Amino acid sequence: MTPSLPTPADPSLQSLVEKAKSDLGQRLSISLTQINLVELTEVEWSDSGLGCPQPGMDYLQVITPGYLILLEVNAQTYEYHSNRDTYFVYCENQSPPSIPKP
Repeated sequence: MTPSLPTPADPSLQSLVEKAKSDLGQRLSISLTQINLVELTEVEWSDSGLGCPQPGMDYLQVITPGYLILLEVNAQTYEYHSNRDTYFVYCENQSPPSIPKP
């Protein structure tokens, strides 16, 4: 089991991570205490699809700042992509961020 990262100090980042954990908990029908944050990386997505395009959807072709959130449950990693505000998506078929932030 990978150790969990500390909860981010920034309240908006805390909120994004908690929302992603809550979504994953519902998807897997598990307690949030079983979910570990293993990565939280600031990125820039190549479009408003946040690197996780859905079939049949159109996206604005604009660099979208956000975050890559990796969660882990029982050695299985789950990937979430977000913008900088409150929007996030669970990403099964992800594409890499266009421009990683240093």
